Amino acid sequence: MDFKKMLQNMDLDDMKDRVEDIAEEIRKDPALLNQFKTEPVKALEKVLGVDLPDDVVNKVIAAVKAQMAADKLDDKLDQLEDKLEGKVDLLKKLF
Repeated sequence: MDFKKMLQNMDLDDMKDRVEDIAEEIRKDPALLNQFKTEPVKALEKVLGVDLPDDVVNKVIAAVKAQMAADKLDDKLDQLEDKLEGKVDLLKKLF
């Protein structure tokens, strides 16, 4: 499969969706997540099932890392919101 051509034919939303799928698949599998941290090229090629050219794989790795960082930040913000919500409810009861 020619990934360069495939990427050229994908719109931005398709690429974003695919990156999200890849990040989720890596995050769900502890062994794959460990491999992604130490050998991101091999881990990504394992997920995709194909050997990619370096210029393509490095861009995809950067996008997947950014997606995973964004997801982690989103989770932390959700946790903070949950904690603050409990405090707001407590304050409402007091006043």
